[in-house]
Amino acid sequence: MMFLGSSLFLPSLWAQDVQPKRIEKTDHQNIKSLTLSDCYRLALKQSETIAIKQEVLKEQEGRFLTALSTMMPHVSFAWSQKLQDGNTSSGFTLNEIPEGKFVFSQPIFTGFKEFAAMAGSKSEYRQRTQEKIRAEQLLFTDVSDAFYFYLSYQDDIDALMTSRQALLDRVKELKKREELGRSRTSEVASAEARLSRVEADWELASGQKDIARQLLEFLTGQTIDQIADHDATPALLASQEALLKKVDVRPDIIAAKEAWVVSKNLVSGARSKFFPAVSLDGDYYTKRVGVSQGVDWDMTLRVEAPVFQGGENAGNFKIAKSQEKQAQLLYEQKRRAAILEIQNAYTRYESEDRRAQALEKAYHAAEKNYHLQSEDYKLNLVSNLEVLQALSDWQDTRRLLIASQNESKRSYWQLKLTLGEIPDDTR
Repeated sequence: MMFLGSSLFLPSLWAQDVQPKRIEKTDHQNIKSLTLSDCYRLALKQSETIAIKQEVLKEQEGRFLTALSTMMPHVSFAWSQKLQDGNTSSGFTLNEIPEGKFVFSQPIFTGFKEFAAMAGSKSEYRQRTQEKIRAEQLLFTDVSDAFYFYLSYQDDIDALMTSRQALLDRVKELKKREELGRSRTSEVASAEARLSRVEADWELASGQKDIARQLLEFLTGQTIDQIADHDATPALLASQEALLKKVDVRPDIIAAKEAWVVSKNLVSGARSKFFPAVSLDGDYYTKRVGVSQGVDWDMTLRVEAPVFQGGENAGNFKIAKSQEKQAQLLYEQKRRAAILEIQNAYTRYESEDRRAQALEKAYHAAEKNYHLQSEDYKLNLVSNLEVLQALSDWQDTRRLLIASQNESKRSYWQLKLTLGEIPDDTR
């Protein structure tokens, strides 16, 4: 059995010979049982991380428009009024020289810097999109972990209640036999000791269930009353080798590759600094005075060729090349790590699935053994200790089976995460 944290010491409710109110069988017909898909949909709405990723996409759209603007003509209107000293022999005068004009500027060639910026912006948008998808997948894993932890403790408590009831019945039977002189006092004490141990286990499982519930409520933003999962553990139809081929479609691997592409475009942008920049600037005048009054427009072709910048361009280019290599190495590292994650997750799932199947056989065998031992005890063929041990084996195996079945499902979704997949019905 897996535990989320340290044990909690709750006030004992077992002194009374009644079942604690908080785990009584109640009518849940009016309470909707949340499935894993329901919890995930709620978590998507609640998660601030996903909301931030969505805003990052909007920010990237703005960056693309900024990159696009460097290729487009810039048009503005400028108006000015110049005051000029007009002193003459006749006295002081003040000349006013107003001017209004439309200013046009069109870049013609800048070493393909704009194209590199636009291509890099598109790649970065794809990168951020894949990162958002991956964040949603990681959120699903968090939800599935909390869901199956909670479900496992919930089922474990039910198993403990069954054990408790069986031991209570056993104690009652032993007391009757003790009154008839057919059982020893030590046999009653042994059964009561096992009953106390079950009660202690219940306290621990109850505390762990509350912790799992709190985590699930934190993720979903909703009070959890009841969850349900009646599906069997899905079977994998593909081999490990076939699954490893899916590594390149994982969103985080695609994002890392797009980040590499972005760095390549940064190299192109740094290289453009070595080329001349050509632009065309023009003015169209709406108002002029003086000797330029009849001139309505002018145009300037500007060519600027870098000659010497003290090594600045060469330094920026070297930095960009180094960053590109780092991005490439990071992509290769993430890809190799993803392959290892798939291999480990596949092995873990297969192992847990086989364990669950073996425990299911052991559970049925232990159940049969307990009933046989009980019948033999009535015929005085076995001792009470053997009956109690058979009961303990049966219930312990049941608890192990519950934990293994839920862990198998959790491992299945962990494997799906390493493949970059989440269920389609969670959207």
